[in-house]
Formats: sequence, C-alpha cells, structure tokens
Amino acid sequence: MCLVLIAFESHPRFSIILAANRDEFYDRPTAAAAFWPEAPAVLAGRDLRASGTWLGIDRAGRFAAVTNYRQGEREPAAPRSRGRLVSDFLTSGMDARMYLKQVAREAEQYNGFNLLVGDTGQLWYFSNREGRIRGLSPRVYGLSNHLLDSPWPKVTAGKHALGALLLEAAPELGSGLLRLLSDRHQSADHLLPTTGVGLAWERLLSSAFISSPDYGTRSSTAVLVAHDGRVSFIEQSFGPGGTPAGQAHYEFALGGSQSTAFT
Repeated sequence: MCLVLIAFESHPRFSIILAANRDEFYDRPTAAAAFWPEAPAVLAGRDLRASGTWLGIDRAGRFAAVTNYRQGEREPAAPRSRGRLVSDFLTSGMDARMYLKQVAREAEQYNGFNLLVGDTGQLWYFSNREGRIRGLSPRVYGLSNHLLDSPWPKVTAGKHALGALLLEAAPELGSGLLRLLSDRHQSADHLLPTTGVGLAWERLLSSAFISSPDYGTRSSTAVLVAHDGRVSFIEQSFGPGGTPAGQAHYEFALGGSQSTAFT
C-alpha cells in the first residue's frame, strides 16, 4: 500500500476516517476484502502469495495498515512478510502499543516498513527505518512510502483534501474518500522526492492513484468508524490500467457478529 490518509478523533461523528490506496504489481495474486473464515472477526483483503494483508479491521474496532519504505535499491528478501504485521495484529487480540513493542524487538526480520495500529481510542505508529514507537494525537495524518507525514506531494495534497472532506455532510464521506483516492495528477519534477528509483518511476509513483500496464493501484479503501460503533468498509478493486474490477462493501456494529454486505 502506498498511501494512507487517516483522520483520528477529528470529526464529530466518526472516531476513525481512513482512506488508503494499495499499489502493487497486477500479477500478484490477491483476494478482495472479506471476513476471514479462520478468523471471523477480521475484515481485510489478502495477499495470496504471502498470506498477509495491507489493511484490515476487526469487530472490536482494532485496525492496522502497512506501507513499504521506498529506498531505491531492492532489498534482499527478509525472513518475514510485511503483510503479516497487519494480519498478526488483527488475529492476536493484543493492545496496539504492546503489539508494537513486540514488533520493535523483531524489526530486523522485515524489509523496510511503516505500520499504523490502533482502535477507536488510540493510534500508534512504528517504522523500522525510524526505530521509535509513536503515540499519535487527534488530527489528520498522511503516510506513503517514507516516514509518517513526510511532505511528499501526494501526502500533503491528500491531507488537505481529507481535511476539506471532513467539513462535508457525513453521508457523502464514503464516496468522497474514494474520490480523493482516485486523483491521477502527477507532480511536477521539481517537487518529486529522490528515492533512487529513477525519474520515470518517481513521476509514475507521485500520484495518489497509479496506473500503468504492469503496476498500479490495486485497491482503494474507505473505512468509517462512528462514535456509536457503526463501521462502514468499502474496497474498490482495480485491474491493469486502472480498470474497475469489483467492489466489496460491508457495514457492521462493533462487538456484534452480524454484518451487511453490499454488491
């Protein structure tokens, strides 16, 4: 996943408002978001190659999201998949801060990552490229493939767009989050970060929504967790060239066992 925008305790109706794009090669096998048969409380997509996930939430309101840390040269394969950082948290039942303490002790087992974990009352961040656990206060945050709130153009623009969206009527938030994630505008060359991947790739990766024949945004996800415990989870999937490839939409109440799926 290459862009996560989150408004934590920044809206009168919602404790969590999250918008995220997962960028990946189109040939990497993936399952759309669903409640997992072996862990019925967990709602997430699934990477079918390494069995982890990039973003998910459980019925207790615990959620997590991970992004890679971009540093140019390809790292040798690490012993553990970064997607397991999310799935292991969601299936563990652990408190968010205690989980990050465990992750920090094993951080060298993973390639570079950024990890957000939390629930309706807390939000925490850890990167094994920064090395410290941070508790986050209520406001809007942006994360791409560098450290939290690094001023990359799409992070800055996304935070501003999310802040503006918070002022709109609540029924429009879900569609508004997907709309801001669909921005294909590429940044001017002088604004691009230098991460060692070359100018052509920096240009391609500079937009919120990425589209190319082989690599791009595979899914856009909007998650709304209301103060009354209602959760809305919408995942729009995409194929090569950004072609829509299906939508998963679930609504449920925290602490319950029932959910409504929309098609």
